[in-house]
Amino acid sequence: MIEDCKLIAFPQKGDERGHLVIIEGNQDIPFEIKRVFYIYGSDKDVIRGRHANYHSEFVLINVSGTSKVKVDDGTTQKIFNLDRPHIGIYLPKLVWKDMYDFSEDSVLLCLASEHYDAGEYIRDYDKYLTVMKEEENAQTS
Repeated sequence: MIEDCKLIAFPQKGDERGHLVIIEGNQDIPFEIKRVFYIYGSDKDVIRGRHANYHSEFVLINVSGTSKVKVDDGTTQKIFNLDRPHIGIYLPKLVWKDMYDFSEDSVLLCLASEHYDAGEYIRDYDKYLTVMKEEENAQTS
């Protein structure tokens, strides 16, 4: 599962007037975009996220500044640096995510495959580990 978390480089257009980054759902990212939100004003020592989702997939892009994203599938962890406004990270469902180390000018744009539903969030890490063991058992049965 952690191997499904990957960086995506988005098409850039530009000239002497500046740069334009284009992102289209079901083309540049592997889902239809149903929700967009962004995180800004977080201090360097703040950790955002700290959850997994049963159904939602995400693409995270630092459109300004920098941040880090630690992903975890219950057995393996990986850290991604988001430091360019044309690079995003794809996060499939059932991946635990922590966003942290925000620069002062960080604006982290989040594209989601689902509308917000509090019931699809797993916010307790021990519960997440149990869910992942159940998923693993279901796949091996």
